[in-house]
Amino acid sequence: MTVASDPALPPLLDPAFVRELEALRRRLAVRARSGGAGEHVARRRGGTAEFQEHRGYVPGDDLRRVDWLAFARTGEPVVKLFRSEEDVVLRLLLDASASLGFGDPPKLYVASRLAAALGYMALAGSQRAELLVARTTTTAGRAIERFGTPRRGRGALPTLLRELATLRAGGGGDLGRSIMDVTNRSPRPGMLLVLSDFLDSGPVMTSLTQARSAGHDVILVQVLDRTELEPPLEGDYALEDAETGATVDVTIDPAAIEAYTLRLAGLVEELRSWARKHGASYVRTVTGEPLEGAVRRVVARSID
Repeated sequence: MTVASDPALPPLLDPAFVRELEALRRRLAVRARSGGAGEHVARRRGGTAEFQEHRGYVPGDDLRRVDWLAFARTGEPVVKLFRSEEDVVLRLLLDASASLGFGDPPKLYVASRLAAALGYMALAGSQRAELLVARTTTTAGRAIERFGTPRRGRGALPTLLRELATLRAGGGGDLGRSIMDVTNRSPRPGMLLVLSDFLDSGPVMTSLTQARSAGHDVILVQVLDRTELEPPLEGDYALEDAETGATVDVTIDPAAIEAYTLRLAGLVEELRSWARKHGASYVRTVTGEPLEGAVRRVVARSID
């Protein structure tokens, strides 16, 4: 399946990228209070769980799930993975506010490719994935647009890709309120993958903590453009906020660049520290870089 988000841009998924994802997808596991997609043991009384496969033991796995007979035969510790009627959903919360339209290629395109990649791995494993778009709407009290419903299996991939392909950056954003909306409307916790530049003045960390406390397995993916890391500007400018339209006259000199880079570094460290404290993951990627590395770090639960 090769659907592009813009005719001028490459496909969201191409054959080479899919081959890489196939090699990685069995390592994608959900660590949520209600269980995990593809390796969840039913907890409700009367629930059923079907054995699916083995995977290698990693530190932190529940020792009750180690297959000791297989260990005795091979000398290699493995854990049993189960497919359960109570599996959980991968929720792809994608920031589509106007600031994501910046970059070469646009940050939203990069974030959409990552959402397509992680969605593909979940769906290819017969699990469920749901796309939610973080952007303020005219509906009072809402900061999220919901595209589609949770879908399962490879047959749902074309729909997910079409939903991603139709997205265009625009409008305002309140990422903190969007995260809170997702947490409040989720019937059960699952994997919450937040894709954004995180250049948001709202209470994002407070909302993330609420999501984590509710049992969600949180992964933060920050997408930035190279020029946001190394601004190539100098002189007098009238800068316009992409989301509010407000303008401000500024003089950009070495002191201003240093102050900006320190603030951005502070944001990155805040995201890292939150991930460490709450047992979450944080991955940062830059537009123009190959995405395979970012996907591998998401699967490995890295903190960049």
